[in-house]
Amino acid sequence: MRTWIAPIAALSVVAGALAASTLPAPPARADDAQQLVVDLGERTGPFLGAGSGTLYGLSDDGVPSDNTLEPLRLHSIAQKPPAGAQHPNGDALVVADPFFRNGGEYIQIYVQDMYAQWTYENPGGVIPCNDVCFTDYMQKLAWVVDQVTARPDADRFVYVLFNEPDGIWYNLSTGNATAYRTRMDAFLRHWKQAVEYVRAHHPGARVAGMNDATFRERNYRDFLAFARDNDVLPDITSWHQLPSNSLDPASGNYFRNTYATYRALERELGIDPLPIEINEYGGNRDLTVPGQLIKWTAMFEEAKVAAGGKAYWTAAGGQAGDVVQTNKPGGGWWFYKMYADLHGGDTVAVTRPGTTTVDALDAIAVVDDDRRQARIITGGTAEPVDVVVNGVDEELFGETVHVEVRATTWSGQNSDAPPPEVLHRADVTPAGGTVTVPIRGLGAHGDGGPNVDRMTAYEIVLSPGGSGSREPVERPWRATYEAENAAITAGTVHTQGTLQNWNAAAASGNRDVGSLNRPESAVTFTVDVPAAGDYRLGIMYGNQTGQPSQQVLTVNGAAPRFVGYEATMNWTWRTRADVVVALRAGRNEIRLAASDPTLGRAIGEATLDRIDLEQLGGDGAAEPARTYEAELAQTSGAVGYEYDRGDQSGAGHVVLRRGAEALVTVYAQRDGYYDLDFRHSSPGLPGSEVARIGLDRRPIEGGVLTAAPGGGFWDTDRHRLFLSAGVNRVTVTPTGPTPVRLDAVTVTPAVDGPRPVTVVEAEDATLAGAAEVRPHRAASGGSFVGGVGNGPGNSVTLTVDAVEAGEHLLVVHYANDERDTGHPYNADIISRPIDVSVNGGEPRRHWFKNTWSWGNWWARGVPVTLEAGRNEITLSNDPARSATATECPQPCRPTLDSPWAPDLDRFEIAPVRVG
Repeated sequence: MRTWIAPIAALSVVAGALAASTLPAPPARADDAQQLVVDLGERTGPFLGAGSGTLYGLSDDGVPSDNTLEPLRLHSIAQKPPAGAQHPNGDALVVADPFFRNGGEYIQIYVQDMYAQWTYENPGGVIPCNDVCFTDYMQKLAWVVDQVTARPDADRFVYVLFNEPDGIWYNLSTGNATAYRTRMDAFLRHWKQAVEYVRAHHPGARVAGMNDATFRERNYRDFLAFARDNDVLPDITSWHQLPSNSLDPASGNYFRNTYATYRALERELGIDPLPIEINEYGGNRDLTVPGQLIKWTAMFEEAKVAAGGKAYWTAAGGQAGDVVQTNKPGGGWWFYKMYADLHGGDTVAVTRPGTTTVDALDAIAVVDDDRRQARIITGGTAEPVDVVVNGVDEELFGETVHVEVRATTWSGQNSDAPPPEVLHRADVTPAGGTVTVPIRGLGAHGDGGPNVDRMTAYEIVLSPGGSGSREPVERPWRATYEAENAAITAGTVHTQGTLQNWNAAAASGNRDVGSLNRPESAVTFTVDVPAAGDYRLGIMYGNQTGQPSQQVLTVNGAAPRFVGYEATMNWTWRTRADVVVALRAGRNEIRLAASDPTLGRAIGEATLDRIDLEQLGGDGAAEPARTYEAELAQTSGAVGYEYDRGDQSGAGHVVLRRGAEALVTVYAQRDGYYDLDFRHSSPGLPGSEVARIGLDRRPIEGGVLTAAPGGGFWDTDRHRLFLSAGVNRVTVTPTGPTPVRLDAVTVTPAVDGPRPVTVVEAEDATLAGAAEVRPHRAASGGSFVGGVGNGPGNSVTLTVDAVEAGEHLLVVHYANDERDTGHPYNADIISRPIDVSVNGGEPRRHWFKNTWSWGNWWARGVPVTLEAGRNEITLSNDPARSATATECPQPCRPTLDSPWAPDLDRFEIAPVRVG
């Protein structure tokens, strides 16, 4: 199955406007376009970028992958305490290592998640929490503090002492004044005791509170006054900002109003401004949707919130659905990558056209003097937009400005997406320091939907223009058709993800078609295409049958065939099935049905959200080459930005000096070999090493850039690397005193030449102990190996001949649907570990995320170092290697790992670099 970004509103009008030397002012509101005004001359402070955190965004070491964490520049996350019983994974001390090694600053510990139930067990049995209840809590808090303080990085944890005390244990949301006073007094006594204990036993530790589910001025007034008078003010003030509990749920200003009220309280009470943490924000309707997420991050950045984290509504270990499987980026991930790329700049004033509705246009904008760039992220509307950029300083940008527009949109909750698509690029001459970028769309919805995509986030980058190449942007014809607008037979239209139904997962158009479980059930789409030929048909669906399911696809009533759908977490979690269909010019009918007279009944069922069509070129479904411009990469150290060469790619290039690094986030559609062309210019002896490249923070044998032998200014070094499907981190670091000018990295799927991949079916490997071959219709070859683990003797061993010694990637195709007993609104999925041993060496442990079904076969690559010639790779699971906690107050989860390995289907083993 190939996954790709859903159709984005094509900026057809922009293409014409940007072609001129100066973008003309839009017509006098003739098209009713909204106007978003960005003033680069009015700076509002350094960009903080603290809103990308998540509650339970990490579940295990490697879930999600390091590749998906580092580029997001995460600031803070929230997790359960060590051995907490609330969820089966997400232990703060277990995920600390991957979080900190990927640049994270601190981890919040939800102390009350030591308890198993939601809402938390109350041993005293009364409201408010009494002495029995609080004594039990303090025993748990003391144990948590002991575990944290035993670490050398103990001060990088923040204690969230109580979670939602306005409801849980204290019920401070009551309207009864007498009951409120009794309950608040109890909470304040308990807050004081807990804070004093933490500060006595963990000197220098930070605490956050009061952490209400809903900000109420009454609660925080009493809390702050008491904390001030008793010297127990929190180090960080925290609360939750969810769509259902805002002060003004009908207004896009709900956080802005709350923030203003809180800061006024501090001033009134004589308290210096405290950092604010919104450690749970957003509903299910917002998560994974770039156009919805922009409004949250924009509000937080405007207020300079210290940290913000998405709420935990579904499953741990996926950054709230933004990371697909373990290493694949969804549309929401690319939004947060755009957000992370604002780091280093100063935010500037943004004037929105209106804030009277929740689903309104919003934006964040920065100007970066060192990069000589301005970046704007906007979205959240289905109406045309004119982005008016004022204060374009000629001293910073020059007489000519390069404008590039990209977009990323919703790709479903479990479908990956390629990098943001370039919609247009051109050089323009500002008029009086102003550039206007109109965002329009034509034909985004073939069935008459909006012409700008509300679910999309648009990125605009301004940089010095006048030099470099300007390749034309060519985009294929695309259209989207909503299932609810098609002809429906024996099916039901359901509403999803509206403001009133905010905790339902997002759906395209806020509706889908379900209950397609009768023999006559079908959805028929009428589509119009510009020319006869092959088209990619992307079907957005949900499948909670627990196993792969099917529907029958027919085009214009002919050639019926089954389309397979892997299982999803639930009916409203979307993924994509992509197939190629031949269409005639003009009108066509595409039918998805539960049965067919010739083929019979399809297996299982699925809900349908929409279909997308994309016209294919001569290369069919081939993955395109992608160029990553160095001036847009994440950099560190002594880096310069230059825009003065006419032969550079894109707008400019970077100059890397000793100690500097460029980090290029490279997307691969599938596991396999890709040719990476590094375009650079480096003085030095011809052929001498000037820089080294790295992959996923690992050095590459032979991965060097060399000085050009003479001739042109730019040289290109090619390296063929085996990339993991999804996100890959490619780094360039100078190795000598001479600067390295890096222009771009172009990544192309390898077609010819060496591609030394060894494929081994699990059933063909050597099995030991309880490991056995079992059948499954969706497994490769119809079989897989189960029964691996629960002891090192139950194992699978592969024999591999390596041409050369060195690092290889072992791609494991697996299934795992182990779950805990359940939770009111979380799936409580469990990762399973595999201990990988090479040639009898010490095993290395890797975690494999839940696949939603024992019939979904996902893939994860893990590095292995092989010797030249024959190697044996053994996969097992030794429970004795599992991380365990010392004896802890009940309830708790002292064992953190499953004793079993996942079911194993097949393997690919390939050297990381060839040639």
